[in-house]
Amino acid sequence: MHFAEVDAGDYRIYAVALERPPSGYVAAVVVMRVVGERREAFRDEALAGGYGWPTPAEALRFAVNAGHEAVMCRVGMRA
Repeated sequence: MHFAEVDAGDYRIYAVALERPPSGYVAAVVVMRVVGERREAFRDEALAGGYGWPTPAEALRFAVNAGHEAVMCRVGMRA
């Protein structure tokens, strides 16, 4: 398992790349609100329909980007 943690304003993005032989790495993300009441804002445990990314770095990059998109939607902004 490969893990990344990224701050995004009032939220923290937790991204994971899980190895799923033989298809590669599956991306997952959890976004938590960390300012005020701490709570889960978004979760997807099989991003891109469980697509098998060839490397953990690619799966993590996709998961972090999905987390950023969830944060932008949550606060009413589009980047």
